[in-house]
Amino acid sequence: MTLAPHTLLRTALASAALVVLALAAPVQAQAQTLRVGLGEDPDVLDPTLARTFVGRIVFAALCDKLLDIDEKLGIVPQLATSHEWSADSKALTMKLRPGVTFHDGEKFDAAAVKFNIERHKTLPGSNRRGELAPVTTVDVVDAMTVRLNLSAPFSPLLAQLADRAGMMVSPKAALAAGDKFGAKPVCSGPFKFVERVAQDRMVFERFPDYWNKAAVHFDKVVYTPVPDATVRLANLKSGQFDFIERVSSSDMEKLAADKKLKTSRITEIGYQGITINIGKSDKAKGNPLGRDARVREAFELAIDRQGLSQVVMDNEATVGNQWVAPSNTFYAKGIPVPKRNMERAKALLKEAGVPNPSFTLVTPTTSDAQRLALVIQAMTREAGFDVKIQAAEFATSLNMADKGDYEAYVLAWSGRADPDGNLFSFHGCKQPLNYSGYCDPETDKLLTESRSLRDVAERRKVFEQITARVMKERPIIYLYHRNWLWAYNAKLGGVRNIPDGLLRVTGLKMAP
Repeated sequence: MTLAPHTLLRTALASAALVVLALAAPVQAQAQTLRVGLGEDPDVLDPTLARTFVGRIVFAALCDKLLDIDEKLGIVPQLATSHEWSADSKALTMKLRPGVTFHDGEKFDAAAVKFNIERHKTLPGSNRRGELAPVTTVDVVDAMTVRLNLSAPFSPLLAQLADRAGMMVSPKAALAAGDKFGAKPVCSGPFKFVERVAQDRMVFERFPDYWNKAAVHFDKVVYTPVPDATVRLANLKSGQFDFIERVSSSDMEKLAADKKLKTSRITEIGYQGITINIGKSDKAKGNPLGRDARVREAFELAIDRQGLSQVVMDNEATVGNQWVAPSNTFYAKGIPVPKRNMERAKALLKEAGVPNPSFTLVTPTTSDAQRLALVIQAMTREAGFDVKIQAAEFATSLNMADKGDYEAYVLAWSGRADPDGNLFSFHGCKQPLNYSGYCDPETDKLLTESRSLRDVAERRKVFEQITARVMKERPIIYLYHRNWLWAYNAKLGGVRNIPDGLLRVTGLKMAP
């Protein structure tokens, strides 16, 4: 449903009250506690089940991975110190870091890796299942050596293990907690879980037995979800936060002149787009946008991406029409970003027999997402679209998408180092993140083929074929690739600009 004026007024008043509270609160300069402002409240803190970007920010403090990525998207060691592929690329052997313990005192070893990979693959509701689909078995070679056996060569595997699929939880704690594990997670990262109050805070304390404890300089980390970017910034300026992610693009220029704060700008490896229900549920049938590809094409042609980037992101984004940016090696240059074409958009709607299609666009309550929805509403109205906007808290909106309880959805994807991570789970038939319900056997076949190739040129050719097929149906209208915009206390050192947009807490230190 459309947001009513009184609802918008109520939201504005609530935001203003929060600003006043934030500014009135006493400043507590406690260097031993790192206070981070997040754009949303994460979903469940279980790496097997989790889906949200903000959850990954929190996991960076809580759960170490087998591998990590650096500033240039290179794969670097974390819990695994080295890796080696077999001659046929169907087995990956990893040497593990000695002396690592989980937060409950249990030892990290090859048996723990085997447990975690199998849990990712078999736990009901797992969102890692598709990411690790080619892994058939896991062998414990010795206490500190593990081998992952594959059904076929799988080029994205290292990148997957540098993300949630490579996060290791305590087997003992996971078995004891069952489906309640995410309420009190136990991992092996630099900080261990203390408490979580939904929509309010997540508190973690330093793990004294962390393998790299010399790089940890805070006693606690507190993550606080504040969806309103203005309120988030007010809290940073008043000293309530030390670091905030996703600064409003309109504030970046002013912040550059503030000597008490620093900013960082990193082009994301993900995308901002609109996912359309074309087959996820019965809502696709009653929705002209979901029912007819011509209507989706008209919708895309009614959008001015450059104007959208300028108004919503203050040009802090690169426009695009695919799951990777035009600068990416795997971008299909034969399918460039389409220009706005109102005449063609109206002709397509007339051809489809729906000159004035109406649908509801679900958007998270974050300010950027809501602003994007409003601009889309205005732009597409010129072509004849009647777009109603329904705002929902982020985790709620994800659940709606998962159930198919939506018609169109403003959804940003934070991106993965390997483009497969932006593609397979969203467009593969019945994959965990396929919220659109798109399913094409030929596309599935090509997706599988792309995963088996390690040669960049060969993979690029297959990705071009996938792009052509997916773009014809438009289950997702890709809009642009944002800059991750951060602001933080000028005394905070050690901030690393890594394109996945995640704050690494190791190495962070507050100057006196």
